[in-house]
Amino acid sequence: MALRKSSFFIRFLALGALAHVYVGIRLIPDAPLGPAWRAGAALVLIASCLLIPLGMLSRSSGRPPWADRLAWAGFLAMGFFSSLFVLTVLRDATLAAGGLLRLAAGWPDLARWRQGTALAVPLLALAGSALGFFNARRLARVTQVDVPIAGLPPELDGLRIAQISDIHVGPTIKAPYVQAIVDAVNAQQPDIIAITGDVVDGSVAQLAPHTRPLAGLRAPGGVYLVTGNHEYYSGAASWIAEFRRLGLKVLLNEHVALTIKGRQVVVAGVTDFGAGAFDPGQRSNPAKALRGAPAGAPVKLLLAHQPRSALAAAPLGYTLQLSGHTHGGQFFPWGFFVRLQQPFTAGLHRQDGLWVYTSRGTGYWGPPMRLAAPSEISLVRLVRAI
Repeated sequence: MALRKSSFFIRFLALGALAHVYVGIRLIPDAPLGPAWRAGAALVLIASCLLIPLGMLSRSSGRPPWADRLAWAGFLAMGFFSSLFVLTVLRDATLAAGGLLRLAAGWPDLARWRQGTALAVPLLALAGSALGFFNARRLARVTQVDVPIAGLPPELDGLRIAQISDIHVGPTIKAPYVQAIVDAVNAQQPDIIAITGDVVDGSVAQLAPHTRPLAGLRAPGGVYLVTGNHEYYSGAASWIAEFRRLGLKVLLNEHVALTIKGRQVVVAGVTDFGAGAFDPGQRSNPAKALRGAPAGAPVKLLLAHQPRSALAAAPLGYTLQLSGHTHGGQFFPWGFFVRLQQPFTAGLHRQDGLWVYTSRGTGYWGPPMRLAAPSEISLVRLVRAI
């Protein structure tokens, strides 16, 4: 495992360096700048190329506050460079199309366009980073979702489930951020609270004080949690014990049968889709999670970190699956790539007879940026299908 991580990181460094060289070659010579400004632009790219991997490595150093400060710098650089790289590629595609039109239709020379866009691209990347930072750091808004359930008993009509997901407590997300989420969830007075994984990015020793506010979540039907892939990166066994110490009910391929307003509700949860690679005993198993549940329960809720768990869950009789993991793409253009791995990116969808709601996440991972994929506290309401 350590060798695999080392190999991945070396490839990451190489690709990152090549991407920075590409941006520098494509933008700096075309920009109408003096020698001093061009040298400054080159130094910014060099600093970005160094800060991004250093910021990622700092997460495992365990030496706050300097590790956190370096992580902040690295992740901010990552967000800015991601936008800069994508816009540079789009600029080159536009220039290539313009060059073809110039040859075919005799368009004028593109020198002014090249100069103007060489300046516009970094300015747009900076503006996008600033807007994305504001969106990421503000408190997630409450998103209400009505899910129509056929045959839902009148007593359960309006049952409310608050879902939070993908908080990613770590170098840039700390206790005050988590406390604000807890206060917002409790203010909704939900019947059940579901936490669908990726709560943390770091060890219990580093982050336990910052997850402590989760102990304050309150719902009459209980607070339930399932693991996400980042729990396994961070030491899942230790975190499961810590979550239980906080009073959260961790569901590891198991269920709880509740009675709400005289009606049975099953809340089941599976481990992360890829948990078996870390611990074969925790391989995700939706069938096992439902085993022994009351067959006549009108609502069978499944908590599964990744939406693709729905493919195995759909034939088993679940009513609704709540998932996260995707962040809705978090920022352009990564939302387009989510569908290469997951059946859904965000929102309410059907997988055969199963409703699946995929949260965009309540926090963020890596760069403190969100563009066209706002964070959310999901308030899922069950309603009788007409």
